[in-house]
Amino acid sequence: MNYVEGMIIDVIFLLFPLLLYVFYIASRQNYNKKEDSLFFCMAVITSLYLLMRFGVIQADNINLSVLFSIPLLLSYVKKQPKTALAISVILGIYDYRNFAISPSLIIIEYGLYFFLFYLFQKKNLSYDFIIHSFVLVKTFCWSLKTFYVVPISPYFAPNLGIILLNMLLFYLVAYVVIILLHTGEDIVRLNQSLKDLEKEKYLRTSLFKIIHEIKNPIAVCKGYLDMLHLENQEQIQKYIPIIRNEIARTLTLMEDYSNYTKKIHLDVDIMDLCFLLEDTKKQMEPLLNDQGIHCSFEIPDIELFIMGDYNRLKQVLINLIKNAIEARDEKKEMQFSLSIKQRKTSVSIVLWDNGIGMDKETLQRMSELFFTTKSNGTGLGVALSKEIIELHQGTIHYDSKAHLETTVTITLPFSSALNE
Repeated sequence: MNYVEGMIIDVIFLLFPLLLYVFYIASRQNYNKKEDSLFFCMAVITSLYLLMRFGVIQADNINLSVLFSIPLLLSYVKKQPKTALAISVILGIYDYRNFAISPSLIIIEYGLYFFLFYLFQKKNLSYDFIIHSFVLVKTFCWSLKTFYVVPISPYFAPNLGIILLNMLLFYLVAYVVIILLHTGEDIVRLNQSLKDLEKEKYLRTSLFKIIHEIKNPIAVCKGYLDMLHLENQEQIQKYIPIIRNEIARTLTLMEDYSNYTKKIHLDVDIMDLCFLLEDTKKQMEPLLNDQGIHCSFEIPDIELFIMGDYNRLKQVLINLIKNAIEARDEKKEMQFSLSIKQRKTSVSIVLWDNGIGMDKETLQRMSELFFTTKSNGTGLGVALSKEIIELHQGTIHYDSKAHLETTVTITLPFSSALNE
């Protein structure tokens, strides 16, 4: 095997665990320094093991074991002295057993590396300092090894040429590896910073919108309270209901926001879907009739069991029916229907109304947090309903035409085993 092939194989063994380390930290969402240190230690020691066990030690009469010191240099550059100490012990034992290097020379060499690291950390010097200093110490120690311990040639010039070639190889490979490692980590940190900025931007936007929404009804309440005279019964009868409604709207907004921001936990159990629909009908039908809406509930007189959270699903249905009521078109007679469709592996609840409908842009944006076309809407109900249905492993689909109709289809998993 020639020198170039041996060098390439060794570099591959050196880089492979380090690239796995970079991929690992790139795949994580939370940054944990102690965990990173552990995996970095495992990566560099694995690199060293692969080099010693499977790497090319000799090629064209040139000793490539100089590359074994790169994991040690990486440990110092990454400010991991414990990892560096472990690698120093491994390299010291290797030099003693394979080259019969004097223990005193081994202690001096690896002691100098640690001293350089001490200066690097204490004086906050650049990475270039420790790399260049490390190469100088390595050149000096490698020269002693080459000339006096394991000379490759009896002549001075060949030995000097081999030393210079090895040090150049060590310097270039070390620099490339460090650049690749830092570049990978910088990309990961940049990506994490962008995510953090996006989260902060989202949080700021959300807080701004919720404050804006709460501010409006409070301002209305303050305005009416400023105008209100307690001795004026006409004002009391006129203003108090308005103030009460505005306070109720504020509380509804805060409750919706609270429900959306906290993690939803389902209380899943076997439940009769038809019974749920009948219960919802009993509660909402008087309200629909009071609004002059002709309603139709097509609920089969059977037991249809599914796995679900009764109260959460009822919350979704009531929210959708309220949306239909609020979307009524005053120019035409309002109609609403609820029906159910059973399939082998799923069951669908279909809600239809002939209200004002939605155009394509509204339909695409309706799941966005705080997006609403209602003058007193919160923009949270649709998102909350979607999350509840998805936690049931189901789907919710909206189909609408502006000024014509809207159809909402909730599909939930259905098991025939529960109904046998």
